[in-house]
Amino acid sequence: MIQIKLPDGTVKEYADDSSALDVAQSIGERLANAVVAAEVDGTVCDAFRPLKDISDSDEISLRLLTERDAEALGVMRHSCAHIMARAVMRLWPGIQLAFGPTLPHGFYYDFGLEHTISEDDFPKIEEEMKKIIKEEEPFERFSLDRDEAVSFVNEMDQHSKAEHIQTGLADHGQLSFYRQGEFVDLCRGPHIPNAGKVKAFKLLSIAGSYWKGDAGNKPLQRLYGTAWFSKKDMKQYLEQVEEAKRRDHRVLGKKLGLFAINPEVGQGLCLWLPKGATIRAVLEDFIKVELTRLGYQPVYSPHIGRVELYETSGHFPYYRDSQFAPLFGHDAGQLVDFWVRKLEEDSLSADDEELFFKSSRVMNCDFEFPPGASREEKLKILKAWEHKHERYLLKPMNCPHHAEMYKSMPRSYRDLPVRLAEFGTVYRHEQTGELNGMLRVRGLTQDDAHIFCTPEQVEEEFRATLELVKYVLASVGLDNFRVQLSLREPGSDKYVGSEENWQHAEDSLRKVLEASGMSYSECEGEAAFYGPKADFMVSDCIGREWQLGTVQLDYNLPERFKLEYTGSDNQPHRPVMIHRAPFGSMERFTGMLIEHFAGAFPLWLAPEQIRVLPVSDKTLDYANEVVAQLRKNGFRVSIDTRSSKVNAKIRDAQLELIPYMFIVGPKEAEQTAVAVRDRIDGDLGPMPLADAIAKLKQEADERLVRQVVESSFAGVEGQTEKANEY
Repeated sequence: MIQIKLPDGTVKEYADDSSALDVAQSIGERLANAVVAAEVDGTVCDAFRPLKDISDSDEISLRLLTERDAEALGVMRHSCAHIMARAVMRLWPGIQLAFGPTLPHGFYYDFGLEHTISEDDFPKIEEEMKKIIKEEEPFERFSLDRDEAVSFVNEMDQHSKAEHIQTGLADHGQLSFYRQGEFVDLCRGPHIPNAGKVKAFKLLSIAGSYWKGDAGNKPLQRLYGTAWFSKKDMKQYLEQVEEAKRRDHRVLGKKLGLFAINPEVGQGLCLWLPKGATIRAVLEDFIKVELTRLGYQPVYSPHIGRVELYETSGHFPYYRDSQFAPLFGHDAGQLVDFWVRKLEEDSLSADDEELFFKSSRVMNCDFEFPPGASREEKLKILKAWEHKHERYLLKPMNCPHHAEMYKSMPRSYRDLPVRLAEFGTVYRHEQTGELNGMLRVRGLTQDDAHIFCTPEQVEEEFRATLELVKYVLASVGLDNFRVQLSLREPGSDKYVGSEENWQHAEDSLRKVLEASGMSYSECEGEAAFYGPKADFMVSDCIGREWQLGTVQLDYNLPERFKLEYTGSDNQPHRPVMIHRAPFGSMERFTGMLIEHFAGAFPLWLAPEQIRVLPVSDKTLDYANEVVAQLRKNGFRVSIDTRSSKVNAKIRDAQLELIPYMFIVGPKEAEQTAVAVRDRIDGDLGPMPLADAIAKLKQEADERLVRQVVESSFAGVEGQTEKANEY
């Protein structure tokens, strides 16, 4: 018998081969029918697996997951990815299966097949999926040892899976598979009890991808879908998707002249056009005022740094796969670095190594391998050669530079906290398929700052940074957010630093968050490698969640860089480092704002705040006087001097989402007035110029978001309809 502890604390005995479904059945038929998956000792698992196979605890903690639980939705979507793959395989036999993970709102599956899937194929794929779901066949799990698994997938002609078992899963002795009818897939699960649990689904799009995300590997087709437990929830989500398409920052960015990404410059490298650059400059100026008030000091750091700097910090080689290759002063540097990586991965053939060695001779590399040298000895020799030559990285992080700035002079406890702030551009070698306009780029500018403080100052400094992030978000109308306390994953070796420092850091963040009154949730495994962090998960006006501002607590980089300050006892002490970035990155934050506002920015943030529209050339001189007065008062303004009718000028300004239009004719010129038109509320009537300026100055100075979010909800279509009235 096994002991099962239920969420209410009760403990019951069940037969050794009992599953979560058996436990649910003992409670009631209705509950058993509702169970989608189970949480066993904190891990989400199949509800149909024997609990003894999942946990060897003397007392197994069990939580039954139904449609009401968020975890169940992910399990169902993963199963729907299998159902979709099964349907595709029925329609086009001979496909190669890759992977089918879940996403925050759906799932995808990568396929290798000769037929090019298009949206025209979606109806027949969905029809086949409906047939599979209607049959309500169960998902069945079985395991094979690795040799049996390789033979098994080869017999199914799934050679990509065989390659994955032999390389990607080389340290797995046993491998799990899931069968549903004739469809079998290598998968770690978990899955729903049967296909009938899928209530609503829809295929969304098709895109290209590569095996294991590497552009050097074979191309695949990626089919995206979504699935829900109710048609109502899916309908609401699909409406959100359509609204998101209308708000796509890539489309609006091009239409409104905000930014461009040109292949001639490079994918993932954003060109800020004048209007987009204006938005960025306004945001930067806005936060710089706050930073000055809060005692931050501005700094600048170079765009490259020696590799040793990032080895000290731990960023290299920890984030090596997402960094650009090192730059060497020696011609053979790139060759040797590639050689080192291959040896580290133990993926170098004898022929390739011989070729590398011959090439290094041609390039006059002054190293030798002793006869019969082991892989470890070769690595040591090659790394020693690398360290003899200058190696540089495109800066992937600002923090090592700021640590060296702190270290550049003696510090006393009286000097702390030291707050260093920089709009620093960093570079990440993101995969081509992951790039997405301004939201995922290769060159990004962070509103980065690092606070160096005493341990006693940590909680107050952390509290102040949280308040700064809240203030920044509120200023752009983003007041719907939650805080995620990102912690280390217990037992993982991917984090640096002592257990004591980690525990102290996590306890400090938790204490400040609780005292702040902000609701937060803890998430294990999402911490930075050097410390825990508080991430602001922000919802935009159509309900999508974005990870924006972050505050990170770090006891480890000060240790790695041997940072010190002299304490009141005249002895050296180690400071604590706080990393913080309220915007996150200027690219991502601006891209998100474009979509949040549908390009219709509030007055204080709009790249062009006012457009002056002379009725005819007779009032052009007065219109220019109005422009001069507006510029004198700090407004970003333009004038439409075309000979077009004023209604056409209004229409164009409306389409370009200009917040205000000042229309001037002979009457306005005679009275030193303007006819004011609001992009949102329409005509406001004539006003003395001084009054109109005062009204707009108050709105801009108070950074009012007004009804902008609500008015932009209809996206660009709503603005087009209003413009078409003219």
